[in-house]
Amino acid sequence: MVETFTLPLPSPESAIALSGVQEDNLKTIARQTGATLVLRGQDLVITGTPNQIELIKRLIGALESSWSKGQAISSVDILTARHALDTQQEGELETIQQDVLGRTRRGEAVRAKTFRQRQYIQAVRTHDLTFCIGPAGTGKTYLAAVLAIQALLSNQYERLILTRPAVEAGERLGFLPGDLQQKIDPYLRPLYDALYEFVEPEKISGLMERGIIEVAPIAYMRGRTLNNAFVIIDEAQNTTPAQMKMLLTRIGFKSKMVVTGDLTQTDLPMHQESGLAMAQKILKSIDTIAFCTLNKADVVRHPLVQKIVEAYEQYER
Repeated sequence: MVETFTLPLPSPESAIALSGVQEDNLKTIARQTGATLVLRGQDLVITGTPNQIELIKRLIGALESSWSKGQAISSVDILTARHALDTQQEGELETIQQDVLGRTRRGEAVRAKTFRQRQYIQAVRTHDLTFCIGPAGTGKTYLAAVLAIQALLSNQYERLILTRPAVEAGERLGFLPGDLQQKIDPYLRPLYDALYEFVEPEKISGLMERGIIEVAPIAYMRGRTLNNAFVIIDEAQNTTPAQMKMLLTRIGFKSKMVVTGDLTQTDLPMHQESGLAMAQKILKSIDTIAFCTLNKADVVRHPLVQKIVEAYEQYER
């Protein structure tokens, strides 16, 4: 049975903060709940089933400490609140909202969007070596890059090193056109994209020329000791056991290493065991190494990505 409920808002400022730019927040809530929301002055008119209306009231109530004061909220805040409601963790929602990791060049605040993401962030902050395993879209690499860039800009580390295997989807470097740098750039593009969110491209070029930021394939890591550096190893499921051992033993004094990967998307030959999978088995009992696992509930890209991940999981069972 469809009903209509009118929620009066305390002020024009609070109405603007809740609805968002061009009412984007109301559209997000509508997508999340299936109800219809219309803002009429300071009144929010909700049309839907009793369950949908109750969910919207709880969702808006979970974010009231921000929008009621005229503080703008975003679609990300709404998704986080929905996750908090779904997992009965409303009491911890404010902690996530207050922990801003950094701001993009557009001024957007970056924070954890789920509670497992927050646990991952805390693990990186408190451990020299952290593994994060989860499907596409869960923020594994992005959050690590945010923490690394903020640490570099605040002079906690002298260098930022991002590396990943140059093996994906059956391609090999020898078949690609161009010199070595042109061959490896497509594999490293996701890492560059994360950097460009926070640092001007011109500044990144200067930092790379001085060796302060290094983005390179895994082969470049052999024989090095990485002191006073924040190291991110991305797509680690595509490392061999020998490569993984080599990488993990590169960590030096005053360094931090984050290893990310998705064991369901391994592009190694069928007979080759993933270095990430083997490391998980060998190192899981070492209490000073953190292992974090994200799942489809932590997917924070387009809502369709979460459905795709779930559909593949069901098919592969």
